[in-house]
Amino acid sequence: MARVTAPAPPHELPTVAPVADVLADLEWRGLLAQTTDREALAKELAAGPLTVYCGFDPTADSLHVGSLVPLLALRRFQLAGHRPIALAGGATGFIGDPTGRTTDRVMSSPEEISARVALISSQLERFLSFDDGPTGAVLANNLDWTAPLSVLDFLRDIGRHFPVNQMLARESVSARLESGGLSFTEMSYQLLQSLDFVELYRRYDCRTQIGGNDQWGNITAGLDLLRRTEQASGHALTFPLVTDSAGQKIGKSTGGGNVWLDPDLTSPYALWQFCLNVDDRDAGTYLRLLTFVGREEVEALDRATAERPFARAAQRRLADELVALVHGPAEVVRVQAASAALFGGGALDALDEPTLRAALSEAPSLVVEGESPPVVDLLAAGLGLSKSDARRAVKEGGAYLNNAKVADEAAVPSDEDWLHGRFLVLRKGKRNVLVVERPRS
Repeated sequence: MARVTAPAPPHELPTVAPVADVLADLEWRGLLAQTTDREALAKELAAGPLTVYCGFDPTADSLHVGSLVPLLALRRFQLAGHRPIALAGGATGFIGDPTGRTTDRVMSSPEEISARVALISSQLERFLSFDDGPTGAVLANNLDWTAPLSVLDFLRDIGRHFPVNQMLARESVSARLESGGLSFTEMSYQLLQSLDFVELYRRYDCRTQIGGNDQWGNITAGLDLLRRTEQASGHALTFPLVTDSAGQKIGKSTGGGNVWLDPDLTSPYALWQFCLNVDDRDAGTYLRLLTFVGREEVEALDRATAERPFARAAQRRLADELVALVHGPAEVVRVQAASAALFGGGALDALDEPTLRAALSEAPSLVVEGESPPVVDLLAAGLGLSKSDARRAVKEGGAYLNNAKVADEAAVPSDEDWLHGRFLVLRKGKRNVLVVERPRS
């Protein structure tokens, strides 16, 4: 495949000082689970540049926050003077990795897979530098070398190198066999991933593959194939499978769904709020895994969290850093303004509609059709107050409409009060927020 030149990213990559020892940095960050030969890998990294790859299968229309662990690891290698390859799984996406599954994956259509590859490829491009130097990143798609292979060629040239007894002994396969079995299709995933390693070695002299610790068997199978077909050696490096203090995979929201990198699936404000709500026990872990914040600052934030947890300094640093990394510094300014405005610290009418809508998404809401009722009625209906409590809030100066104090108990919102023609933001006191929404006409 020809080298791909990435389009200009929507924002600049963060300026990060490279670390002297990338393996030591990965270890400190909690990103080093297994290596085939750490001493040999360290020696090759020191001699550099080394080409390192990681694969990303198109299982959804977007990567998620958990995907940043391997993706930023590629960037860390690049900053240390090595060449990263981000591999989009246009071929492996047809099958799906059986690792961690108990049943066969539902097969997606070729059109769905192709569309997903395009979407995640555009996200992969945003986190790496694609210059023309020896460390310039490569974006590859394993469909390019897999699609031209016939079944007979694949079985003869690749399949003959895989002893069935070794495949059955690998943890991902044996676990599925014990839980009810797996199909030949899924079992062949390991062969396809191994072929990727060989092809990237042939095309780019890639000798190192990184991935989650659940990929150890697949990665080492690729090393075996590299040795059998090319008489070449390489390296495997895996990260721990990271969960938060509640046992959830990193990047899961409190609602149980993924926190996506696509702003249409998870808005910048929602990502910012997700970070602010990270448990104190996990804030330092997330800073290590999902950002480029350095060791000295992270450890200082660890101490700050232990001494003054209510200040949420680590969570705020994580929120600002992650939103800037994924969506750009301008979005940090927007979400900070939205958060402040929601609780009276700024002008709500200065927020664009997507940011305002995202900021209001978790507040209690009320839908009103036709003419708006008085503010007192809205407060009572939306916040579960009695009419007398709502009137008392107005009388005592504790009721607000779009951050403006409501002085009249009979006040009715005017057409001009509706933000973007759709929203009213009512507040009782400092923290009790109510969103009133008109259906889109």
